[in-house]
Amino acid sequence: MGSLHPVPQVCTPLLLKFSPSSPSIWTLFTVNRSFLYKQRYPLLATMAVYTQGRLPVSSPNTHKLAPKREKMELETDAISILHEKIRRDHGKREATRPGMDSQEADMYIQLVKEQQQRGLQKLKGDRECKEGGVFSYKVDPYTLRSGDYVVHKKVGVGRFVGIKFDVSRTSTEPIEFVFIEYADGMAKLPVKQATRMLYRYNLPNETKKPRTLSKLSDTSAWERRKTKGKVAIQKMVVDLMELYLHRLKQKRPPYPRSPAMAEFASQFPYEPTPDQKQAFIDVEKDLTDRETPMDRLICGDVGFGKTEVALRAIFCVVSAGKQAMVLAPTIVLAKQHFDVISERFSKYPSIKVGLLSRFQGKAEKEEHLNMIKKGDLDIIVGTHSLLGNRVVYNNLGLLVVDEEQRFGVKQKEKIASFKTSVDVLTLSATPIPRTLYLALTGFRDASLISTPPPERVPIKTHLSAFGKEKVIAAIRYELDRGGQVFYVLPRIKGLEEVMDFLKQSFPDVDIAIAHGKQYSKQLEETMEKFAQGEIKILICTNIVESGLDIQNANTIIIQDVQQFGLAQLYQLRGRVGRADREAYAYLFYPDKSLLSDQALERLAALEECRELGQGFQLAERDMGIRGFGTIFGEQQTGDVGNVGIDLFFEMLFESLSKVEEHRVVSVPYQSVEIDININPHLPSEYINYLENPMEIINDAEKAAEKDIWSLMQFTENLRRQYGKEPYSMEILLKKLYVRRMAADLGINRIYASGKMVGMETRMSKRVFKLMTDSMISDVHRNSLIFEGGQIRAELLLELPREQLLNWIFQCLAELHASLPALIKY
Repeated sequence: MGSLHPVPQVCTPLLLKFSPSSPSIWTLFTVNRSFLYKQRYPLLATMAVYTQGRLPVSSPNTHKLAPKREKMELETDAISILHEKIRRDHGKREATRPGMDSQEADMYIQLVKEQQQRGLQKLKGDRECKEGGVFSYKVDPYTLRSGDYVVHKKVGVGRFVGIKFDVSRTSTEPIEFVFIEYADGMAKLPVKQATRMLYRYNLPNETKKPRTLSKLSDTSAWERRKTKGKVAIQKMVVDLMELYLHRLKQKRPPYPRSPAMAEFASQFPYEPTPDQKQAFIDVEKDLTDRETPMDRLICGDVGFGKTEVALRAIFCVVSAGKQAMVLAPTIVLAKQHFDVISERFSKYPSIKVGLLSRFQGKAEKEEHLNMIKKGDLDIIVGTHSLLGNRVVYNNLGLLVVDEEQRFGVKQKEKIASFKTSVDVLTLSATPIPRTLYLALTGFRDASLISTPPPERVPIKTHLSAFGKEKVIAAIRYELDRGGQVFYVLPRIKGLEEVMDFLKQSFPDVDIAIAHGKQYSKQLEETMEKFAQGEIKILICTNIVESGLDIQNANTIIIQDVQQFGLAQLYQLRGRVGRADREAYAYLFYPDKSLLSDQALERLAALEECRELGQGFQLAERDMGIRGFGTIFGEQQTGDVGNVGIDLFFEMLFESLSKVEEHRVVSVPYQSVEIDININPHLPSEYINYLENPMEIINDAEKAAEKDIWSLMQFTENLRRQYGKEPYSMEILLKKLYVRRMAADLGINRIYASGKMVGMETRMSKRVFKLMTDSMISDVHRNSLIFEGGQIRAELLLELPREQLLNWIFQCLAELHASLPALIKY
């Protein structure tokens, strides 16, 4: 901390009519009835009335006169701003989340830590086996290309220029330096040092640029970006942890193990891969050994055997007399699931399977809904319509969600609401790197299926300049062997042109176009026809990137390949090679003379890994981001942009492994002491205007004692009924808010002595640091220091009591905003 302290930000009263310009304007005297309540309601110990001067702003007359002004005041007053902040940062879930006592939380956190330690142990084991290590995301400078964006941990984002020999200040011997361009100049870094400090900003094959390059002369902006990224990561990790803890509180009896399960498993016609076997074991244990509902993620590319894992879970639940719901993002995928499930359960006539689709007639739909309600349908397959209010389940036991990340926000919220009462199995075709998967052990139950089935024939990949005759030859070969073709372009714009060219070349072949801007019904009908084999060539954008399983389509043509990311190509390429027939992927780029330097660089990177082979090393981190989106929700991945991809992952690992250190233990509201002598005087007109003032004050105290949400609701109801309160009532409310926020933050006592404000607390220094890092206001952050179990602020001048309360209110509101990034038990 520097010795200079900035002037504290003082919240000036909004209702200036209440600040007396001279003592003669009003006279204070005590209202008799307040004396009667003095003992019971200390908050309302003294009141004031006007003997002369204007009416208070909040009198009935003023309400009629100035609704616009009042609305403006409400929008800008500190309490309304706090409400908005809490709703935005803490979300709805926290308002409805059941409490958990400190002892219970200790037990669960310990459990999570043990599971996580096992995961990290495995990760370290992998690291020792693999040269170079998988745990660190730092970059090898020799793998960088000129123009790549890099992140220096202390300086920020720069552009890599190259490596060359130069003489250092301390030696005459030339050594290799890494040259990096920043916004205000060039920096050189010895290669040895660079390997310890540099990270990639993005992937070798990505065009995403950082908003700005960092400055060598001023690293404060970079520090702020890094802090913002760190806090965002911490919020995600805590959110995940709390969801996990609350799920552990739910109870349901374990499902019985029956011989029929082994019999059902034996009907699987293939030899399971080791990963698949482990996933079977994981899910069976979740259902038959645990008393808490399952919430497991099964990750693996299409065709790696995720569906069989789901089928066995469905059988286990349905055999016990419960219903299972299978939810897919599109009707094409839902229909595929329905066909597979119907075939697999055909030997069990007592188990009824139904598909709920918008293509059904009204009568058929009504019949299905009735059967679900009565319990006559055991397995229900469909799209998000299954989450609607009209679908009433008789005895739902299991929800299987395919590709959850492709559902909308409202549907995801509905899925989340199921997680507290039924077992949930989520399937995702988005691969997650082993590193991320292991680091998440203990936070999210996940099974990884990363080995392809042995019967899958490797896909032959051709990378070459575009030529019409090459395209025609590739398509003709596939059609002649009775197969189908995907033809993928990066944009909608060129689809019609390709359609015209293919229609001329193959006039008797059924060809169709598919892209995301089509009406969903038209798109689904096209995909359905392609899945049924009626359409032979599908010209499309990367909408087919994940999920689809079309056994007969074994050639994929990708045009303008330089515009796709490596991970996208990996996913697209996985659309073929699903059967035991040899599959082909043709990657075409335009004439090189027409390409920009950047596009040529990307192409060079592609040519280096033309096999697009095992593990797809270059795309692993891109996969990580996508897998990350699967676990944390897509909107969170925006935070990666703050610090770049590699540093983001390193910070994520760090946050995951130290999560219990970011814990704040609240204190009971009644135990919080506010040693600031301030007793607001309420004007008599306002007291007379309130229907039952003593009851209202009492209700305010009760609401504050319960939680911040109840206090917010109380204040909003009060304002709805009586309009904006006078300044003295606002001070009284702020006193309640200060005490409530202090209790939430684990602060026992707040006092003032001269220019110093002190807050006694049991929080750790690490927690205080995270809280102050989260603060938006430099004024508050720079004035706070932590020592000896106290948060202290040394102000530049001694403030009047009301202004001091305003300052404390603003300061606590900033600290309170960090709570979503902390475990609050």
